[in-house]
Amino acid sequence: SRHVAPGAHAVITLDGAGWHQTGGKLQVPENISLLPLPPYSPELNPVENVWQFLRQNQLSNRVYETYDAIVDACCDAWNALINDPSRITSIATRDYAQVNR
Repeated sequence: SRHVAPGAHAVITLDGAGWHQTGGKLQVPENISLLPLPPYSPELNPVENVWQFLRQNQLSNRVYETYDAIVDACCDAWNALINDPSRITSIATRDYAQVNR
């Protein structure tokens, strides 16, 4: 709230992650509004499509022997994805969200 310009109002979009739940403990400043997304809304939260891509193409239908093997597989999947920026663009971009200039 301290970083919001004087006289301005910030809106923070939240997905359904457990750590985004206030549980009645969070005191939201007057210059901020929280906007929770519907439970499953990949069209509003493009990162949902990234997670789905990773699950479907890198992480599903596998058995991991150890916790470290899971972490290694997740790191390998993530690193493969971030080394292909055009793939991220194709997964997360929506036609309706394009700015035509």
